[in-house]
Amino acid sequence: MLFHLFFHSRRLSRILLASAPFVVMAAAASAQTLTGSVTGQVTDPQGNAIPGALVTMQNTVSGFDHSMKSDATGSFAFSNVPFGSYHMAVAATGFSTDTTDVSLRSAVPVNLKLQLVLSGVATTVNVTAGAEDVVTNTPTAHTDLDSSALKQIPYQNTNAAVSSLITLATPGIAQDSDGLIHAQGEHQDVQFSVDGQPISDQQSRQFSNQIALSSIDSMNVISGVPPAEYGDKASLVVQTTTKSGLGHKLHGDVYGGYGSFGSGTGGGSLGIGSSRYGSFTSLDVVNSGRFLDTPEFSPMHDHGNVENVFERLDWNANPTNMIHLDLSASRSWAQTPNQYDQEALGQDQRNEIKSFNTSVFWTHIFNPASLLSSNIYLRQDQVHYYPSANLFDDQPATLQQARRLTNFGVKEDFTYSKGIQSLKIGANIYQTPLAESFRLGITDPAYNSPCLDASGAPVTDPSDLHCTGAGQTANPAFLPSLLPYDLSRGGKLFNFNGTTDIKQEAVYVEDELHFGGWLLSGGVRADNYNGISSRSMVEPRAGASYRVAKTNTVLRGSYGKFFMTPYNENLILSSSTGAGGLAQNVFGAFGDATLKPGKRNHFSAGFEQAIGPKIAVQGDYFWKFTDRDYDFDVLFNTPLSFPIQWNKSKIDGYAIRANLTPTHGVSAYAVLGHSRSRFFGPEVGGILFNNPNTPLSGAPFRIDHDQAFQQTTHLQYQKSPGHGPMLGLNWTYESGLVAGAVPFSPTADPNSPDFQVNLTGLTPDQQAQINLTCGSQRATIANPLTSCAGNQLSSPLVKIPAPGTENDDKNPPRVQPRNTFDALGGYDNVFHTERYKVNASLSVVNLTNKYALYNFLSTFSGTHFVSPRTFTGQLDFVF
Repeated sequence: MLFHLFFHSRRLSRILLASAPFVVMAAAASAQTLTGSVTGQVTDPQGNAIPGALVTMQNTVSGFDHSMKSDATGSFAFSNVPFGSYHMAVAATGFSTDTTDVSLRSAVPVNLKLQLVLSGVATTVNVTAGAEDVVTNTPTAHTDLDSSALKQIPYQNTNAAVSSLITLATPGIAQDSDGLIHAQGEHQDVQFSVDGQPISDQQSRQFSNQIALSSIDSMNVISGVPPAEYGDKASLVVQTTTKSGLGHKLHGDVYGGYGSFGSGTGGGSLGIGSSRYGSFTSLDVVNSGRFLDTPEFSPMHDHGNVENVFERLDWNANPTNMIHLDLSASRSWAQTPNQYDQEALGQDQRNEIKSFNTSVFWTHIFNPASLLSSNIYLRQDQVHYYPSANLFDDQPATLQQARRLTNFGVKEDFTYSKGIQSLKIGANIYQTPLAESFRLGITDPAYNSPCLDASGAPVTDPSDLHCTGAGQTANPAFLPSLLPYDLSRGGKLFNFNGTTDIKQEAVYVEDELHFGGWLLSGGVRADNYNGISSRSMVEPRAGASYRVAKTNTVLRGSYGKFFMTPYNENLILSSSTGAGGLAQNVFGAFGDATLKPGKRNHFSAGFEQAIGPKIAVQGDYFWKFTDRDYDFDVLFNTPLSFPIQWNKSKIDGYAIRANLTPTHGVSAYAVLGHSRSRFFGPEVGGILFNNPNTPLSGAPFRIDHDQAFQQTTHLQYQKSPGHGPMLGLNWTYESGLVAGAVPFSPTADPNSPDFQVNLTGLTPDQQAQINLTCGSQRATIANPLTSCAGNQLSSPLVKIPAPGTENDDKNPPRVQPRNTFDALGGYDNVFHTERYKVNASLSVVNLTNKYALYNFLSTFSGTHFVSPRTFTGQLDFVF
């Protein structure tokens, strides 16, 4: 099957043939585009080798802390080291400790000659970072996260652990349901780079199976303007380095856990290697009764599981050629969570995702200043969505989908780094075949009724299409284009099948110059996109930063032009439905409805400031102006989402991070953000909108990525890393995303007929979800509200604008603010042993059991509640 897939396309055959030398070399490299290596030799004053010297390499901000002993020749080698600034210390008995700082900015190896001075006393390594070590002189804002620091952050343990941790630890990201990321006012505009392999397709629980957290060694999250190497989705770039067995003795772990909602976790890892060979394997399984975020606070019909296996193989063929292979496969299966009314009808919709990835790398070092990195990759997501056995058990519609996304390509990078200059020249040629099958049928006669009765409620008699009954009037919200697919009124299923092939090419050049306190960066990228639509663009990038040594201050600014491509998931169908989606048009009748590549200008300015040797603060302000911006249209509360495109967007905001490096075992950080996300119609694409009032004109409105303020503060304690008691605590505040179809009074005049709000547009279940209240009367499923005076309408979960004040751009309805707390406690090395260790932990998500929403009837997210209080206990055997 893989042979057929690879060679079915003559175009890809030519690419692979041109890359044959790399395939012969086993075709791959040691993550050299994201990591580097530090090698060296430890000697005495006479130049004699010092074997057994303890060499320690540390970044106190990210939590990176590795050490090793020099061999018989005094040599040492740290491989798979993420780019960044590091503090190093070397100690040996009878010699004074030596320290030095190392900056890794490219994949070109750094070689050190460390000479120790005789002291006559025994010494130990004590790595002490100064104020200059807690700030980074770079034009681009970023957050470094090491696996050792991540393990003390409590998070929701389902199929989106990586997204959850990125959201909790990176400034400028608003939380949303099911692992969705709103980065700097955009929806899922995120690119992952796994060991240098570009992945710009969606990686949340709705679209794909994420890489397992157990396979990740470190992450560098770029939240500023990224370099020219990165295109497509670039509001957030997550540079991910996987774990390697290279240079390690046999090690690993086996773990198991159990928690609330019958949630069980289990798995393990195994790594082994030498200076030339390395193997790392991980296996992870999650089974939970609350797998996806739910439209009710108490989960119903929400069982799911995911299995994930990862393998990394390294081979240093010789000092100038390194080969590295990544393999992963995963499967997830989940029920679609029900509302109370759907549960009563027996709705049984389910979702299954199967994913695999293979990526091979080869790095060749020409000389101490230059190298070539090559990468060939293939990955695939297969998604199946199943309806209930009885289609009318599905409410308000029955849905079915089969979708396949395959992505393969070749990426080449040449890097030159010497003196003040670091230069990279690269190309990425890739292809994404798509196949989609989709069925939809309306099953609820009240969902799109042509008529309203005298009370304003939908007429559910399927035979009454002409509003001839007593007191009946035409429904102004009726969508005639959906009538042919209304099964409750004799319609038939909407059926769609389509295939296409997206071909893309990109070339880029980026350069950095370091002199004095300055770092200047510049680059240019050229993209060509040929899919359902076509476009090409040249995109310059530029940035500068300056370090004021006296005050340990870094000032920075950057600019980037970006070529924005449509989301690939469900792109074929969504490019066929036109303005307002299928709900506004008879399928195929709108003319040119394709989603087209867009253009963005991104500006950023910021600073980093050290406060003593332990505290650092960074802050950045950003402006983004996008011509043709993208989002998703979610079908009800299901995982089915369809890309849509708006005419333009204007987004600005700030992102701040404060960090306390370990002090007597205590470390902490706080991340803060604000975004103002203004979008402008008209809209193109999609299927149905949860909010029928979604603006389709050119008027500006606040999209549901818009949030005035969010922050997460994390505090953790462990006196000795890897030993003894540990504690982690999160406090998260979200001021509230923009909500969907919330009823309100458009006038402040109590004598106006519009002052009385018609509430029949919300189902009884939707009213009960938000505890909708009219004066002292609270809506229930059995006793819903039909109307209410505007000044009497309220909800503890949704902000309803005061009568006459609602404005789509200035004062839209929002989810109510929320404070949530998460905690983790445990004990590492319970039995105080050396070789084999047992770690125990207990985590609690939503410690106070806060009753709150992520979103409500959002066109782009649906309705989902924050998780109820959830306990998870875990034991980990480490060897």
